[in-house]
Amino acid sequence: MKPFTAVGLVSTVRGVKNRNKIKRNLEHIAEMIAAATWLSGMDLPVRLVALPEGALQGFTDEVFDTDHAEYANSVAIDIPGDETEFLGNLAKQWNIFIMGQAKAKHESFPGKYFNVGFIIDPSGQVILRHHKVAPLYPVEHSVTPYDVWDKWTELYGKKLESFYPTVETEIGTLGIMMANEGSYPENARALAMNGAEIVYRASYPHPATGNEYFTIQNRARALDNNMYIIAPNLAAYYLDQESDLPVDTFGGNSLIVDYKGRIVGQHAYGGTSGYVAGTVDIEALRDFRARAQWGNWMKDLQTEQYQLIYEQEIYPKNLYLNRDPYKHQEFREKVTDPLVKKLQKKGIWTPPSE
Repeated sequence: MKPFTAVGLVSTVRGVKNRNKIKRNLEHIAEMIAAATWLSGMDLPVRLVALPEGALQGFTDEVFDTDHAEYANSVAIDIPGDETEFLGNLAKQWNIFIMGQAKAKHESFPGKYFNVGFIIDPSGQVILRHHKVAPLYPVEHSVTPYDVWDKWTELYGKKLESFYPTVETEIGTLGIMMANEGSYPENARALAMNGAEIVYRASYPHPATGNEYFTIQNRARALDNNMYIIAPNLAAYYLDQESDLPVDTFGGNSLIVDYKGRIVGQHAYGGTSGYVAGTVDIEALRDFRARAQWGNWMKDLQTEQYQLIYEQEIYPKNLYLNRDPYKHQEFREKVTDPLVKKLQKKGIWTPPSE
């Protein structure tokens, strides 16, 4: 397998309150893919393009604390559907794989929506769907598999593929780890244990990006698991379709990181549309995993011992099996504050002095 160029779009987005407004963001993505693929391909051919999280719909549900059922009915899409068909045509045109994200419905959970990462191959087909397992808890209203655990495991079983699907392709084994999922090392490790070699990790908000959370996490997850991380962040964000001026709520710092945690592509600025590009060498990754004596860490996992860490439940499962997700203030009162007190009561955390 020869090295190739991977591109992460740093796209401007207009938040949508109605599904038919997504088209404007898709047209912008099409222009960006044309420019980024042409210019980045002057070195090595571009085979992979990653879209930021939020590139299709923005974050209207989170920013405006939107009612879950209302958003599911008016903005959430189907995958596959019209939007992925549009992107599939771009994948065919440019002979690329496309990694992206959207808030989407699920046929087995009527009235609810999930945050879904997807991969489209060069034939235009959706070849992977990943349902986000770790939303931005205080404000993100999408449902996760853990929130509907009993029904999810009844449908898909209790195995890595049920929560961390990967797909083998001609450019390597691909997986999805969106935004806040990358804040927890377990999610990257689970993808790696399921064979992932290239992982999509987008987007992350400011001030966390300016304070280097995004950079540190991406480099650490790549190094921990000897895999590539493609991490584009959004550019300017118009909170509404009719907004006169945008806000840089994401802070840039888009990255492509290699299997040793080295930055091989970087786009530091986030205030306007752009892209990050870097070389991916899967054969070098595979050779390192096979021949290293120390830095290929996963061969040394003492899994039986590590299971002791996770014997006790902390975050509650089935939170939204029989109800819609909480709104912002209610989530803090019903979930966040009780979880902090739970860790203090167990003696894991020491409370601050009064």
